[in-house]
Amino acid sequence: MTVAPQGDPLCMRVDAGVSTNPGRKRSRNEDYPVSDEELGLFLVIDGMGGHARGDVASQLVGETVHAFIRDTAHDREKTWPFGFIPQVSYNWNRMTTAVTMADHQVARRINENEQLRGMGATMTGALIEGDRAVISHVGDCRTYLIRGGHIEQLTQDHSWVAEQVRNGSIDQREAKQHPLRNVVTRAVAGLEDHFQVDIRELPVVPGDRLLLCSDGLHGVTTDEELLEYVDRAAENPQAACDALIDLANERGAPDNVTVIIVRVS
Repeated sequence: MTVAPQGDPLCMRVDAGVSTNPGRKRSRNEDYPVSDEELGLFLVIDGMGGHARGDVASQLVGETVHAFIRDTAHDREKTWPFGFIPQVSYNWNRMTTAVTMADHQVARRINENEQLRGMGATMTGALIEGDRAVISHVGDCRTYLIRGGHIEQLTQDHSWVAEQVRNGSIDQREAKQHPLRNVVTRAVAGLEDHFQVDIRELPVVPGDRLLLCSDGLHGVTTDEELLEYVDRAAENPQAACDALIDLANERGAPDNVTVIIVRVS
C-alpha cells in the first residue's frame, strides 16, 4: 500500500491484486506482471515468440521498466538516454523512457543470441502518483478505468483486427472470433528507432479502479463482465483478479491470462 507524504492535499492510497495463469492450452506462461504499490507501478506484459522465448522477452521488459521507474523515483538528475520532453509531466517522461529502454534491451539480447530472434512482447502499464495516472501501451494488452459503475477502455489495441473494427469493416462480436485476432501491429520487439509507445495521462479519484490485462482475459470476456466481476469484489482487488482468472479458464483460456486490479482510495 502506498501513501503520499503527510500533508499532501493530493494524498492517495493504492492497493492492488494480481493473478497470472498459463490457461488451458499453453504449457508455459509467457505473461509477466509487475505490481509495486510503493512505486505506484503496475505492468502486464504478454510475451511473444513461442520457441524464440516470449517469456524471456516479457521478463526483460518488465525488469527494465521496473528498474528505471525505481531509479528515477527520487533522482530527478538521472541521465535521460532518449531526451526529456518539457511539455509533458515528469512521470510521462519516465514511462516513455522506461518502455523505450526495454525495447532497446530486447534488441541487445537478440543481437547477443540469434536463437532469440523473433521474441517480443506487448504490454500495458500504469504509473500512479498523487491524483494522476500515466498509462503506457504497446500492442493488445489493455488498461480499463472503472468509475461510478461504468467501464472505459483507456488503451487502443495495436492489432489488425482492432483496425478493422475502427474502420467499420467488422464489429466487436466478429473481432472476438476472427482468425487474425492475435496479429498485432506494434510490439516491444527490438525495433529501436522505429519503436512507438502510446502514453496518456489522466486524473484519478478515490473509488477508481484500474484493470490491466492481457488478451488472454479480454479475448474471452466482455467489458460488461469485467465491470461486473470488479464491482462484485469492490473492496478486494485480489479476489476479483482470482475470479476473473477462473472465468477465463472456465471458457477454455486458449492463451495465458494475466490481470491486475488497482484500487485508488
